[in-house]
Amino acid sequence: MGTSFFGVRNGDGSARNRGSTHPDGPPYRTGCMGTLIVIGLLGGLITGISPCILPMLPVIFFAGGVQGARPRSADDNGGTGTGGTATATATAVRTRRSLRPYIVIAGLVLSFSVFTLLGSLLLTVLGLPQDLLRWAGITLLILLGIGMIVPRFETVLERPFQRIAAFGAKRGAARQDRGAFVLGMGLGVLYVPCAGPVLAAITVAGATGNIGPETVALTVSFAVGAALPLLLFALAGRRIAERVQAFQRHTKAIRTGGGVVVILLAIALAFNVPAAIQRQLPDYTGALQERVDSSETVRQALDLGGLVTDENRELSNCSNGAPVLEECGTAPEIRGIDAWLNTPQGEALQLEALRGQVVLVDFWTYSCINCQRAIPHLNAWYDAYADVGEGFEVIGVHTPEFAFERETRNVIKGAEDLDVTYPIAQDNSYATWTAYRNRYWPAQYLIDSDGTVRHIRLGEGGYENTEKLIRELLTDANPGVQLPAATTVQDASPLDEITPETYFSIKRVINYAGEPEYAAGRQEFVLADGQQQDTFSLGGSWEVDFQGAQALSDDARVRVAYRSADVFVVLGGEGTVEAAVTDADGETQEILQIDVSGNPRLYPVLEGDDRTEGLVDLKVPKGVQVFTMTFG
Repeated sequence: MGTSFFGVRNGDGSARNRGSTHPDGPPYRTGCMGTLIVIGLLGGLITGISPCILPMLPVIFFAGGVQGARPRSADDNGGTGTGGTATATATAVRTRRSLRPYIVIAGLVLSFSVFTLLGSLLLTVLGLPQDLLRWAGITLLILLGIGMIVPRFETVLERPFQRIAAFGAKRGAARQDRGAFVLGMGLGVLYVPCAGPVLAAITVAGATGNIGPETVALTVSFAVGAALPLLLFALAGRRIAERVQAFQRHTKAIRTGGGVVVILLAIALAFNVPAAIQRQLPDYTGALQERVDSSETVRQALDLGGLVTDENRELSNCSNGAPVLEECGTAPEIRGIDAWLNTPQGEALQLEALRGQVVLVDFWTYSCINCQRAIPHLNAWYDAYADVGEGFEVIGVHTPEFAFERETRNVIKGAEDLDVTYPIAQDNSYATWTAYRNRYWPAQYLIDSDGTVRHIRLGEGGYENTEKLIRELLTDANPGVQLPAATTVQDASPLDEITPETYFSIKRVINYAGEPEYAAGRQEFVLADGQQQDTFSLGGSWEVDFQGAQALSDDARVRVAYRSADVFVVLGGEGTVEAAVTDADGETQEILQIDVSGNPRLYPVLEGDDRTEGLVDLKVPKGVQVFTMTFG
């Protein structure tokens, strides 16, 4: 059984796409320009208050806000203000507020929008490194920081944008506005928003060149939404500087300090310091982002924003698990990868550079039991065929299902536990996931030596057929090649009806049968007396959110009425969970202690040879989190 991105299953237990008009086709394009603008603004606003915005705040506050404070006039200092009409007019012009905060944010919005949509495409066309813009932005920030410390240098730097400075002069704020637009442009190049479906749609559209009015509207509205909190922060900095006399008395020192802050940010970005800090911070907007992500309206509207492209449109030609090779178009390129694992020096792989080899792209995530049952087959194929003919390559695209799966250290540990040695692409931004219009964990895309997708398998099973097609493609690429014997890994996919994967996330719960209503927040739960088959209930004090459920008391309980041979649970935190398994007659079959520690991962509760029915009771100590229970 594959795990569906939409969490809906067919009668045979396989996942299906709940918004699709055809089992293999894309969802209806029900979005409109207005809907996309609203979605973009909402996604941007969530990003604008998320942890990823924190590195920008000191620069926005000092260089965008404080530096734009107007000097205190004679009237502000208690003067009479009766110096004559000409003097009063000059004072009014001299003390009119600077537009600096607005100019900085305008530069950021323009820079982010243009380079997000066109940057990757332009660099590809010009044959330039994809990180060129990042280093250009870092260099620009350093130069601007120096300019804030040495004003004459800033004048030279701002010269290409002197018309904007002249506009500021008409408003009486030329000095404060100097360098503002350049600062915004530099920040826009370096601004890395937190990942989400809106940014994924924009990234894919920009990378593929499929840029139309809808994509532009989505990008600009996202940039504006993300920039609004920054604008408020800059305006707050300006207001504080105007109200607090210390800022007025030490304007030169404040300007120099702002320049130092800009330079320090640039150096920190060069060494990825902000990313390391953000990994230690709680994702306090995660629940809100998850709620938006789960909206069917958002998903279908974003398909209009560029998810279905000429690059991936022919993937619909492939039927799931077909017994023969099909023609499904050129494989979309792997893109937007945060980190590469199991490659020399972390080098990126490009499908175009692998032409001549047969390639299997596998979408997976390390805590998914369905993926874990599939990986032994991928390991065996990689070991058996990697050196056959021109070669066979497996690329595991690790796209996270939970927030903790975004951490590279967790992915490394998960891969080690599963003996994964083939290349892994960490797809935290869902860029490659979206490029393939994928909806499942696991999902395999088999690509021939010419770069064409020839077979798609969504979910578990069908390994014997997939291997047969791998061998066929290897022979087609190298007629007369000597193939090793077929692998003999046992298929552990469950064949009978079993309990569906049980989510404790508020957005994915489908089989809760307890009291009270399953809702986000803290509340007291009561275990069900007669637990219905394939359902669960909670007991004691719990806090439920969009990731799972966390025990708030040492008497917290989980009860599941299961049907399967194996039972697994994904747990996080620190503590000892006591698990009791009883059969259909109420007889206790097993009691075990599960020591939970370290990063969230999968723990076995029951591993049997034949399917059984009964109850699983977990006694969960305070602080331990429960994410999912899976059955096999």
